[in-house]
Amino acid sequence: MKTLAFICLLLFIRPDMSLGQPGKADSLDFFRDETVVEMKLSTDFKKLRASNKINDYQPATVSCLIKDSTTTETIRLCARGQYRRKNCYIPTILLDFKNTSSPKLSWLGKLKLVSGCATSSYNEQLLLKEWLVYKIYNLITDKSFRVRLLKITYDDPKKKIKTFTQYAFVMEDAKDVAKRNKCREFKKTKIKTENTDRQQMTIVALFQYMIGNTDWTVPGGHNIRLIQLKKDSLSRPFVIPYDFDYSGLVDANYAIPAEALGTTSVTERVYRGFPRTMGELEIALDIFRQQEDSIYSLIKNFKALDPYHQKAMITYLYEFYSLIKIKNMVKLTFIDGARTE
Repeated sequence: MKTLAFICLLLFIRPDMSLGQPGKADSLDFFRDETVVEMKLSTDFKKLRASNKINDYQPATVSCLIKDSTTTETIRLCARGQYRRKNCYIPTILLDFKNTSSPKLSWLGKLKLVSGCATSSYNEQLLLKEWLVYKIYNLITDKSFRVRLLKITYDDPKKKIKTFTQYAFVMEDAKDVAKRNKCREFKKTKIKTENTDRQQMTIVALFQYMIGNTDWTVPGGHNIRLIQLKKDSLSRPFVIPYDFDYSGLVDANYAIPAEALGTTSVTERVYRGFPRTMGELEIALDIFRQQEDSIYSLIKNFKALDPYHQKAMITYLYEFYSLIKIKNMVKLTFIDGARTE
């Protein structure tokens, strides 16, 4: 039990797990843990940014540091997302731990790594705000992606970029989201919004309005994944949203509103949900109301986010909560203002 493999494994498992049974560690437990993972990631970042191919994997070294002991394994990774490849210092990355060269961490599978667009403290704060958006949605519904915060030192062995350390986070795999919700991934790529689970779609649309996000669509499969009840192949799939950096709640300097919506800033909310009755809306909105204090506390207690951004996030969310307390405003915004096509 004193091997380097076990020391590294301690970093990823829950503190309350049986340490005598490391084989039971899995990615579900990994995302239940709230501690920050310290990591060093080494690869040719210039080559990573230059790649324009899909699934163009390259080798990387991951080092885990805990209690003055380090273990290192070779994994694979590839760049994701065209915008960030062209415009960001570090693109969004897919980490592939499931390799013969990384047997001790293979149970993590493939994880999407989200990092700051640049190395500045401002970009790190944007990253932390997006991480909080995921955590807020976790309070609203279990049918959501869990995330785990990392503190990563990025190192290029060829010294083509300067070594730096910054917060990042990894996202739960869609298969695990499905598994803990007794579902499976829904592979059909073309589906109309109103052919998904009605109650869950209402929650998704309200949440996207709450955070001021319009960068998503169900028919196009843009920034959403679908899961379906495992034991009911005829059930309507549930929509699971992700990628919130274009939301008004994050308010990134690079986020541009869609021209078709006629807004001038991503902080301007636009409701993209379809018509619902007042009864349906109230059932969903009650879930949001019940979590209001917990959401504010989550933001206030997250010390890595500076007070300025904490206040800005809370103020933005307070506008939403003030609106949903007024019945006439609920009708005006979510019924009269609902989409018709």
